[in-house]
Amino acid sequence: MSTVNGDKQATVPTALPGRRWALPSALVEDLYPERARPGGRPRRTARDWFVDFGCFLLAVAIGLLAADVLDDENLSAAMAVADQVIGALSCAAVWLRRRWPVGLAVAMVPVSLLSATAGGAVLLSLFTLAVHRPFRYVAWIGGASLAVTPLFYWMRPEPGLPYLASLFISVLLGVTVIGWGLLVRSKRRLLLSLRDRARHAEAEARLRAEQAQRLAREAIAREMHDVLAHRLTLLSVHAGALEFRPDASREDVARAAGVIRESAHDALQDLREIIGVLRAGESEDAGRPQPTLAALDGLVAESREAGMKVVLAARVADAAEVPASVGRTAYRIAQEALTNARKHAPGTEVTVSVSGARGDGLVLTVRNTAPEGEVPHVPGSGQGLIGLTERATLTGGTLDHGPTPEGGFEVRARLPWG
Repeated sequence: MSTVNGDKQATVPTALPGRRWALPSALVEDLYPERARPGGRPRRTARDWFVDFGCFLLAVAIGLLAADVLDDENLSAAMAVADQVIGALSCAAVWLRRRWPVGLAVAMVPVSLLSATAGGAVLLSLFTLAVHRPFRYVAWIGGASLAVTPLFYWMRPEPGLPYLASLFISVLLGVTVIGWGLLVRSKRRLLLSLRDRARHAEAEARLRAEQAQRLAREAIAREMHDVLAHRLTLLSVHAGALEFRPDASREDVARAAGVIRESAHDALQDLREIIGVLRAGESEDAGRPQPTLAALDGLVAESREAGMKVVLAARVADAAEVPASVGRTAYRIAQEALTNARKHAPGTEVTVSVSGARGDGLVLTVRNTAPEGEVPHVPGSGQGLIGLTERATLTGGTLDHGPTPEGGFEVRARLPWG
């Protein structure tokens, strides 16, 4: 299989690292581009040398067989010598078939009319043309070569064989050689297409892996924001109360210190879980049980202990049957909405309403009243509400948020419960 290098381009395949000698140079040029010469044609492999030498011997053998019957054709001595010289030159030209396949095939068309001993070189030129060039070259040049065959046997009949039989055998042999060459070319094209498909598959796999990593990082970032923001806001509220109310009673100080300690402990525990997911590669549901809709009572109680005025109105008949993903999303939305109310509207009354049933969906509403007096500005990036919208969308629901006519703020989520 192919691999992908650092600059995001597919490198050459390494399926046959030690067998390049067994591949044709044309395939080595495509499969292993770095092996090609900088300014010229690809270097011949050991397989090319073996095949070329075999083709040369085959052309010489066919030429020698044809030379044995020249005496039976009643040719003059000059014509017989010319036939053999042209045949010898054609056999030598077989070594050029890889470099100039079209030129050699074109040159063999008139040669096939003049020399019988060049028959082997003619067939090899047609085979090379079919292997290395598109079909349109084979159609024109191969058709021309087969078209002159009847003229050759009309001028030089085959001794002891009828004209039609000689013509049929010669045409059949030529068509067979051309078809064989086309088959070899199609197999090479198939191999190259499989190589390209493998490269594309690896590139797509790399892109999918990068996308999965990005989505995982975004999910972890949203989880850190939803979890830690709530804990750290509790720390900030109680630390600020201890700072601005040094005359608070011992019970209030002890209660605030307890909330600070528990919130810090929970924040560290949550952060440790998230870091553990990053290190161990575990799923999102690993570690402690993830919060569900049933944990909403604990969230409200925790907010009340922090000094918030929270009213929970739960009207869900079978809350235990709410899907885990929907319940977890509803919990995170309520947690983020309570955190925002604590930061931007301190001292106001917050109402958390949950209603719905199977088939109707789940509706979660978190609404706070308008704050009294001037509220100090608390910096925020607004990413919390964006993250909640994405959470609701991924679950298949919707989330709306905005100010109410009375001056408060409302977050309303509709989640599917099919």
